[in-house]
Amino acid sequence: MIAKVIVDVPSRQTDRPFDYNVPARLEGWVEIGSRVGVPFGGRVVQGFVIGLAPFTDVDVSKLKPISELLDHSPPLSPDLIELATWISGKYCCALTTALQSMIPAALKGKAETYVSLAEEEGKETSDLLPIEYDWLDYIRRNGGTVKLSTLQERYPTEAVAVKGAISDGLLIERVSIRDRLAVRKVLTVFPPEDQEAAQAALEGLPSRAAKQREVLRYMLAHGEPIALQRLVEEAQTTSSTVRALADKGLIVLREIEHNRDPYAGRSFMQTTAMSLTAEQQAVYGEISSAVDAGDSRVFLLHGVTGSGKTEVYLQSIQHCLQHERQAIVLVPEIALTPQMVERFKGRFGDAVAVLHSRLSNGERYDEWRKIRERRAQVAVGARSAIFAPFQRIGLIIIDEEHESSYKQEESPKYHARDVAVRRARQHGAVVVLGSATPSLESYAAASRSGTAIERASAEKAAAPAAASGGGVTESSGAVGSGRPPALLPMPHRVGGRPLPEVQLVDMREELKNGNRSMFSRQLHEALAVRLERGEQSVLLLNRRGHSTFVMCRSCGYTALCPHCDISLTFHQKSRALRCHYCGHAELAPTQCPSCESEHIRFFGTGTQRVEEELSKLFPGIRVIRMDVDTTTEKGSHEKWLTMFGDRQADVLLGTQMVAKGLDFPYVTLVGVIAADTSLHLPDFRAAEKTFQLLTQVAGRAGRHELPGEVIIQTYNPEHAAIIAAQHHDFAAFVSAELKHRQVMSYPPYCRLILITLSHEALPLLLTTGEQLAAKLRQGVADSGITSSDNSDGRFIDILGPVASPIPRMKDRYRFQCMLKYRGNIDATGILQAAIRAISDRNGVPPVGISVDVDPQVIL
Repeated sequence: MIAKVIVDVPSRQTDRPFDYNVPARLEGWVEIGSRVGVPFGGRVVQGFVIGLAPFTDVDVSKLKPISELLDHSPPLSPDLIELATWISGKYCCALTTALQSMIPAALKGKAETYVSLAEEEGKETSDLLPIEYDWLDYIRRNGGTVKLSTLQERYPTEAVAVKGAISDGLLIERVSIRDRLAVRKVLTVFPPEDQEAAQAALEGLPSRAAKQREVLRYMLAHGEPIALQRLVEEAQTTSSTVRALADKGLIVLREIEHNRDPYAGRSFMQTTAMSLTAEQQAVYGEISSAVDAGDSRVFLLHGVTGSGKTEVYLQSIQHCLQHERQAIVLVPEIALTPQMVERFKGRFGDAVAVLHSRLSNGERYDEWRKIRERRAQVAVGARSAIFAPFQRIGLIIIDEEHESSYKQEESPKYHARDVAVRRARQHGAVVVLGSATPSLESYAAASRSGTAIERASAEKAAAPAAASGGGVTESSGAVGSGRPPALLPMPHRVGGRPLPEVQLVDMREELKNGNRSMFSRQLHEALAVRLERGEQSVLLLNRRGHSTFVMCRSCGYTALCPHCDISLTFHQKSRALRCHYCGHAELAPTQCPSCESEHIRFFGTGTQRVEEELSKLFPGIRVIRMDVDTTTEKGSHEKWLTMFGDRQADVLLGTQMVAKGLDFPYVTLVGVIAADTSLHLPDFRAAEKTFQLLTQVAGRAGRHELPGEVIIQTYNPEHAAIIAAQHHDFAAFVSAELKHRQVMSYPPYCRLILITLSHEALPLLLTTGEQLAAKLRQGVADSGITSSDNSDGRFIDILGPVASPIPRMKDRYRFQCMLKYRGNIDATGILQAAIRAISDRNGVPPVGISVDVDPQVIL
């Protein structure tokens, strides 16, 4: 048997399957998806089996055998192997990188060298090695095998003796792959099986064994297995006492597997299905019918904030589970996870597994095993939960589908939305993209064929017409290829509650009237009213820290990061200046480093400064601040949101993590401190992101019985995105923005590939950038495609190279090129050929090259 193995060496030269012989002892165990340890380049590395064959193109006698099998059950199923291959091709990454992204960090093994006594090989070492060697006794005491690194650490002066023993064959050296974490096992005490015999033995224990009698009496009374550590604490005894009872056969000590449950000890209020409104029922009917049909459909659920999308999700999942199929629910922010977990655990209990980055590696590993072992049927989590190892997926839900956090910013740079569509096609599953503010790519693709109900009627009446090349195409990066998504509208809030009234405040007028505060008079008064009524408020400022930059008013000096071309942000609590890109930190200066003036000042406003100002304006106000600085500890998101939900705070202040998905009945005021923070970024999506953020945060107000109010402070009250957000007018914003995108040939009217080149040497970077652009243009010319629309609607254009918007980061200069194209064009193939053309004979390019297909951020 020949195994096709992808080795865990992420480079262009090794990005292909290598053939290995499967030893007879492993033939019944090695499967597609198995992790194996294989010899490679003089060392043993981890690899993934992606295929099995009875033959090979190379000389069988030269094939190396697989060293070891790392799992008795393959961690990757054949469908995930196929999905990884698709990701590798679409997003221009190494196949091993795609495979690694699908397994928990606990399984990302590393090679470890062990040494064993040669007695295991039939040799006697007692006569050949002096017994006075301490390290030899150490190996014997530890079962005859130890890690070489441990031996080196304990006996640093014995290197010559150990090396000599290895070279003489007296010690056997082996390399093995070991995981970073293993299944957790807990030493557990089991009560005696024969209660009557144990009771008699209790009476027979001597008086000096009083502690043993207490422990045995405790076990007889409780009659349930208990962890040794807990028994020691509750019985106020020692482990040696318990072990003494076990030695007498009165109780049993045994290691049992213990799941690291992140929600152990938590109780969730069980809920039942709620009555659906007519709108909800229509949407639920479409989704459930598609699940029943096993039809790989994609739906765009466009529901305003408070329209009850979550209840539709819950009931659709319930329907899916009744048909013995599984469901995946993706949420964009860790901050959303606590409330989503509360709702899903409350409805489905232990059938829910949670996967996100704030869990420990051990907790994520055990939640992943819970899915693989079919103890869970629903996975809730962030982006990577799309790879949950389910066997029969029926439904994939992506909540807040417009969020850029669904796009991974490091390799593999996949978009969870596109991966979800691809995986759903493998399983015949349904994908639901839910949002009050869908991405323009998804909305344009869905709206061209009408609502799901309208389209169903049209499909019955006539075969669908071919899409024209000049409009929004399925190659626009919205939801992959295949049928465009069907639109499911939910334009009204549950119970007929109105959307909150939104008031715009022109901060230019506030300044003219002498108000230099960060709070307008309207927002100040509205906060005071809520404090008087005992209601709650949410304040948004999408900028963390205290001050956004530090400048000398005498000479104009600005504190910049020494490693990046970006200003440092001042953090009040630590009195430090920090770079939010590379992490550099330094103490804030008390005088100008350039001219030694004392007129050093802090400019700009961050969440820390808003919190400080609130305390000055409203003495005694209770503020919870949620940003990256306050949510680094495990469980911090849940702690802050629980406190706010329990009304232990008057104001929830934060960055975009407080803007979406949160539902608190006593929030009646939402204030946006500065609506313009992202409006003028050098990104064609700046207006779209601003509109989405404002609309989402406005939706936090008035979601229950109490009416809501929203106050947006801005220096650009005439901007179309801000006016549309004020009137909750998604259609007006989309219409204006799509016209602009069409004129400028931006998504959804084309596709983009961003190529970022980086290096410490600027001249080499400039030269390589020009070479790459020249090879790209040559490849485009050879393909016969022009930079203007062809008769079939195809075009491709190459922009750059130019300096990136942040031209230096982490001591590396950065340049970028952009490919813009539309139609059936193998743009990634042209790009990869160009990279190969400028690489050396080993396939290594002279500078770092990062490829981002369908980028969400171009900074």
